[in-house]
Amino acid sequence: MAHGFDAWALSLVVFTPIIGLALVLVLPRDDEGTIKLVTLVTTLVTFAFTVLVVVRFNYDKTDKLQFEVKKSWIDVIHSNYHIGVDGIALPMLALSSFITLLCVIYSWNHFPEPHNPKAFLALILLLEVGMNGTFVAQDLILFFIFFEIVLLPMYFMIGVWGGPNREYASIKFFLFTLFGSALMLLSFLAIYFKVDVPGVAGGHTFDIPLLVAAGKGGMTHGVQLLIFGGMFLGFAIKVPMFPFHTWLPDAHTEAPTVGSVLLAAILLKLGTYGFIRIAMPILPEAARSWAPWIGLLAVIGIIYGALGCLAQTDMKRLIAFSSIAHMGFVMLGIASMTTFGLNAAIFGMVAHGLITGMLFFVAGSVQHTFHTREMSRLGGLLQQAPHMGWILSFCAMASLGLPGLAGFWGEFPAILSAFNPLSTIHQTPLFRGYMVVAAVGTVLAAGYLLWMLQKVAFGAPKPEFADAHIHDVGVAEWIAWTPLLLGIVALGVYPNIVFRVTDGAVTSLTKVFGG
Repeated sequence: MAHGFDAWALSLVVFTPIIGLALVLVLPRDDEGTIKLVTLVTTLVTFAFTVLVVVRFNYDKTDKLQFEVKKSWIDVIHSNYHIGVDGIALPMLALSSFITLLCVIYSWNHFPEPHNPKAFLALILLLEVGMNGTFVAQDLILFFIFFEIVLLPMYFMIGVWGGPNREYASIKFFLFTLFGSALMLLSFLAIYFKVDVPGVAGGHTFDIPLLVAAGKGGMTHGVQLLIFGGMFLGFAIKVPMFPFHTWLPDAHTEAPTVGSVLLAAILLKLGTYGFIRIAMPILPEAARSWAPWIGLLAVIGIIYGALGCLAQTDMKRLIAFSSIAHMGFVMLGIASMTTFGLNAAIFGMVAHGLITGMLFFVAGSVQHTFHTREMSRLGGLLQQAPHMGWILSFCAMASLGLPGLAGFWGEFPAILSAFNPLSTIHQTPLFRGYMVVAAVGTVLAAGYLLWMLQKVAFGAPKPEFADAHIHDVGVAEWIAWTPLLLGIVALGVYPNIVFRVTDGAVTSLTKVFGG
């Protein structure tokens, strides 16, 4: 167990935003400057604590839980306040607090209507609590609570500050996610009652590492398959995988810019992280049986997402459909159940967070400037706002997987991982078929991203905007975007930044699968 600062580090990362939230709620609504400053300082301090965790992390023992705290919490059901990070959780935690800070900086001059910075920033801080908490939770009940905390702020963010169809989009998002969460909770309860954990009073626990160590705990294969199915639905809706994806384009299209960025960069990762952290290690036998089906839905998602992009006229909706395709690559890596595939999946999660988050930022600024996202009305961005045009071009190249940028290391190894899935899956020819389909998906990705770029950035400005005075990238945008752009290049040139953190933990995890 951790001592000194290490014992407090993760709790500070998770709960510092609550202190900021309390201060924001106490401040009068008219005191906009102070509200913005308090939120900025809170997210900066949270990020500083995260950086300390990253610096003090022991990279020789990435497979071990570090900064671990385990305190008695709800004794009657043997649920503990158990938090910790390993090589799988660390990149996700860093991404979460990093993106939240950049969203607050971007918001400085970009508050959506109705203008209410107090409520808007309070929701961002509450979101950060849920996101950071989910990545450090090592107890199923604790994980579930943090997983659910995220739901409410995003519902209000879409429902209050969203576009014309915000009520429909927010209710759809809420109901889909709630349905998945209910099944996930049932699965958690089933695991609690069905898995017999040696050395624990009563033999039952919600503790994730203990459950992983206990293995199947006397469950029949059929029961495992059923429980895994409940968790699969809960996490697959959050990812979202085909055919549970229909809430995502609506939510993204209607959400305010910062809402879309947080949704794409962090919230979608809660589902994929749940697969890697909970569903697959606790029920490895069921995971092996489900893997071919997960792989099938992943490649359908890759092709469907790409074709969906080609049918869009709204720039933001196109980026939303691209997320379905990109998360398909992540899920294909996870379905392979190999060290190679899981490393690729975690890298893909981080890369998608940076690249798609950046694309949504640019789409938001395009809408802020031109008051439209219809690609048929846009054009000539490189002429009218050259900096924004070049940034959009750069992000499109990163998103389509250009070597030398972060997107490449998320997609290419995930496709390769399907060539040799875990030997115990016994479906190698099938997975090689998936590999071919996924490779076709990369070609389609190049098609829809270059098509979007041609419509928005190239050519001459349309007559309605030809004489308009167009603002290029502003100061707040430069401050928020530069770290993302540098991150995309850094991870593309030196992917070991992430791989050296994840590899030890992933190697340890695949031993549970029998790899």
